[in-house]
Amino acid sequence: MKLTWFGHSAYRLEFGTSVVMIDPFLTGNPVFDGDPVAASAGATHVLLTHGHADHVGDALAISQRTGAKVVANYEICMWLGKKGLTAMDPMNSGGTTDQGDFTATLTIAFHSSSVMDDDGITHDLGLPHGIVVTPKDPGEPTLYHMGDTEVFSDMALIDELHRPSVAIVPVGDRFTMDGKRAALAVRRFLPTVRTAIPCHWGTFGLLQQTPDAFIKAMEGAEARVVVPEKGVAMTL
Repeated sequence: MKLTWFGHSAYRLEFGTSVVMIDPFLTGNPVFDGDPVAASAGATHVLLTHGHADHVGDALAISQRTGAKVVANYEICMWLGKKGLTAMDPMNSGGTTDQGDFTATLTIAFHSSSVMDDDGITHDLGLPHGIVVTPKDPGEPTLYHMGDTEVFSDMALIDELHRPSVAIVPVGDRFTMDGKRAALAVRRFLPTVRTAIPCHWGTFGLLQQTPDAFIKAMEGAEARVVVPEKGVAMTL
């Protein structure tokens, strides 16, 4: 599996015949200096954790340009459907769907999920989620993108049910866990994780500007912390 980080919580996964964009906040992302079209070229799927604009991002444009299927909760899919989305696979908490090369499972997360639309009205977009990507090829890693969340003890159940070896972990504080609590989440509740990738930091001034607190709190842990270089593919 190849993973590319575009800043914030936006990732591209490539494995088998699939190109999976997760929370593709590209246009308007102040730390993304690439080309959104190139970053999402060949996309087959777009996975969304929740409905905030800095996570839905370019989902509609990517799907309309590439034909990628948007996989998200029911409310997000219906909202995007009103904007012209046709390729979708609506889900909800605890559900698993078959996406060809992989399955996608929506897990719980502790956050919110809404958007202020062009009409100036704030729309509720259902519950926030994490996403577990489980490739069918046993040689590929299972990946848990936590979405935006606080630490919660039922992460241990997610670990027991899905046994992810890779976790994408929000560490920026204010809207999610800070580095210390994020490290607690990985160390105490996710024992199968061997690679922890910090996200949701440094994008805006309100967030912690580095993942250093997470890195320090993870010292001596079984999982190694990897901070990808933005826009550069790495192999998991």
